[in-house]
Amino acid sequence: MKKTALYDWHLEAGAKMIDFCGYLLPVQYSGIIAEHKSVRSAAGLFDVSHMGNFFVQGARSLEFLQFMTTNDLASLKNEQAQYTLMLYPDGGIVDDLIIYRIDHETWLMVVNAVNKEKDFAWLGKHAEDFDRVVIEDRTDRLSLIALQGPKSMHILQRVFSSTVCDQLSPFQFIRTDFQGAEVMIGCTGYTGEKGVEISVANEYAKDLWKTLIKEGERFGIMPVGLGARDTLRLEMGYPLYGHEISRETNPMETRLKWVTKLDKEDFIGREACVEADRQQERTVVGFEMEERAIPRQGYLLYDETEKEVGKVCSGTMSPVLQKPIGTASVLRSSMKPGSRIFMEVRDRKYRGKVVKLPFVKRR
Repeated sequence: MKKTALYDWHLEAGAKMIDFCGYLLPVQYSGIIAEHKSVRSAAGLFDVSHMGNFFVQGARSLEFLQFMTTNDLASLKNEQAQYTLMLYPDGGIVDDLIIYRIDHETWLMVVNAVNKEKDFAWLGKHAEDFDRVVIEDRTDRLSLIALQGPKSMHILQRVFSSTVCDQLSPFQFIRTDFQGAEVMIGCTGYTGEKGVEISVANEYAKDLWKTLIKEGERFGIMPVGLGARDTLRLEMGYPLYGHEISRETNPMETRLKWVTKLDKEDFIGREACVEADRQQERTVVGFEMEERAIPRQGYLLYDETEKEVGKVCSGTMSPVLQKPIGTASVLRSSMKPGSRIFMEVRDRKYRGKVVKLPFVKRR
C-alpha cells in the first residue's frame, strides 16, 4: 500500500482511509454531503497525489503525442492544457487525461491512477517508433493538490499573489514558487467549480496543504475525500474511467466527440472513430429518478414499451438537487431530454426521465 505525502495529516484530521488504486486515501472527513456542499458554496481541498504524472520530452514529442491522443495539441501554446483521450486501434478508450504543454519539447500528462501502469507501458511501446522521445514517470516524486470552489481563487491569492490569479484562465497554468520550491498551478479540476490543481514536490506538499487550509478557514474551506469527489463530478456529468468510458467504449458513443478531432493527422483509433461516427447507435445521457430508487452501475433501463434501451453507468443521490441522478449508456432512440425510462431494481421497475447535462449548472 502506498501513502501520499499528506497521509499523516489525513490521519490527524480523522479521515476515514480506504485502499484506492493501491494508495491509502481519505474517502471522507466530516461526511460526504458536508464536504460536497462546501465545494459548491465555498471551497474544498483534495489530495489527488495518486494520479499519474508522466513527463514527455524530445524533438518529436509533439508528433508522438498527436499520434497517441485524440485532441489537437498543435493548437496549444506553452503553459496551456488540454483534455484528451488515448485509444486502442479498435476505438476502445485506454484512458482520458490532461496534457500540459510546458515548452516546445516538454509535456506533462496527468492520467488516471487506475490506469497508470497500463498507460505508461502503452506510451513506452509506441515511443520506440519516435526517436529522441523520452517518457519519465514522476508520480512518486510529486504531490497533486486540488483547490476547488467559488472561493478558491480568494484563498489562492492569499497563499501566492493576485498576479498569479490574474494569469490563470481555464486550461492555463503557471509556474511559480512556494517556500523556494517550484510549483505548477493549473486552472483545471473535476468538480465544475472554479479552482486549480497544484503540482508540488512531495517534501513541500504538507506545508502547502496546511497553508491553504489556514488561509482558507475564513472562507469556509474543508478537506474533501474521494466520496464527495465522485458525487461532485457526477452532478456535472463528467466521465469516470470504468463507468462512462472504458476499454469497450468508443468516444463517439460517450459524449466525447468534442475531444476527438477526426480532421487532424492520423492517431491511434481514428479509423474506428470515423466508422462509429457514421453509424452511431448509442450515447451517454443523464437521467433523474421520479421515484425513490438510487441508480447503480449495471442496472438495466427500459422504455415505455418495455424494450431494454441501456444500462446505468453511474448513480447517486445528488446532495444539491436532493434527488437520485445517474448517467447511462442508451440507444439513441432514448437520448432526448424528457424521454421516459424505467430502471429495474430487483425485479421492480422505477420511473425516471432523461435530462440535459450537467445536472447542476456551472457558475
